[in-house]
Amino acid sequence: MLVPPPGSDSREYGILRTFADEKERDAFYSSELFKDWETKARTLTDGEAVYRPLHGLEAWFRSPTPPPRWKMAIATFAGVYPVVTILNATIGPILRAWPPLLRSAAFNACVVALLTWLVMPFVIRLLHGWLHSQTRKDSA
Repeated sequence: MLVPPPGSDSREYGILRTFADEKERDAFYSSELFKDWETKARTLTDGEAVYRPLHGLEAWFRSPTPPPRWKMAIATFAGVYPVVTILNATIGPILRAWPPLLRSAAFNACVVALLTWLVMPFVIRLLHGWLHSQTRKDSA
């Protein structure tokens, strides 16, 4: 459950749902259970529900209470640094002969793909306790 930040005038609340894949997501949203819940929730809310899929960086740190930005920056660095270092050593020599714009585009596409689907999900699981340690202390 996402709640408005302290001191905010916002009345917007949110619910994060995570699915293994699009097929599982689509099955959930078309299920009778979800449709019944949506009908009941409509009587308790203002306006229509808004659905926002999370992708990329915002999805890495999804949480009802996100960690402080400085922790997110350190976690991101912990993912980016080894990826860039390894790619420089492995595909860097191959790409050096390419034109600069194409070389940069290819290198950065590799970095983004590796971070999105492999490295950052692992880093976030590995650092979960540290990323959310202050959140747990505040709620205790």
